[in-house]
Amino acid sequence: MTDAIEIYTDGAASGNPGPGGYGIVMKYKEHRKEISQGFRLTTNNRMELMAVIVALEKVKKDKAHVVVYSDSKYVIDSINLKWLDKWQKTNFKNKANVDLWIRFLKIHKTHQVKFVWVKGHASNIENNRCDELAVGAYKQKGLLVDEEYEKLKS
Repeated sequence: MTDAIEIYTDGAASGNPGPGGYGIVMKYKEHRKEISQGFRLTTNNRMELMAVIVALEKVKKDKAHVVVYSDSKYVIDSINLKWLDKWQKTNFKNKANVDLWIRFLKIHKTHQVKFVWVKGHASNIENNRCDELAVGAYKQKGLLVDEEYEKLKS
């Protein structure tokens, strides 16, 4: 994919569940953008998936060529190994994070996306930066409420 938008994502949670956050680094040619957000109660997997969703939602051009790099086997394998296709056929029966997967499906189909797994906490500078952003996000004051998660847990 030439001229692809490169997106690096990471999610983190202190406890599972606990306060959590996501970090995103988006790169296109000479442009670079960092995004992060923290939540008061969530899970690591939700933040990993939320990072991908938010990043794809930030892509302004429809049918853009995008490469998403993530250290989340949960996210990457769910997509690349077609688990998500099977979950849709069963209406996500007994699956977690259904609200986020549905949100993902809506935004994913508007772009041409390739998903690449990278080893976390290793030599990938951008993935390490995303981790810093994610952890920093949940350590801030005034964390957002992950409403769907908290509604399910109450």
